[in-house]
Amino acid sequence: MADSVYRVTEVIGVSTDSWDAAARTAVETAAKTVRDLRVAEVVRQDLTIENGAVVNYRVRLAISFKYGTEE
Repeated sequence: MADSVYRVTEVIGVSTDSWDAAARTAVETAAKTVRDLRVAEVVRQDLTIENGAVVNYRVRLAISFKYGTEE
């Protein structure tokens, strides 16, 4: 296996349905502009509440992607 370098950055996904959907939204959106995503780790989950009801599920993810080498 060749040596590799990865970057880790945080993204936040939001959904009105579930934490799973929020995480999926974050990964799918990041994948549109970041190549070679490797791992997503849930850092934090929280909810937005209005009038005693859950309005949004939010997931903060640490996602990693591999730096490419142009040869």
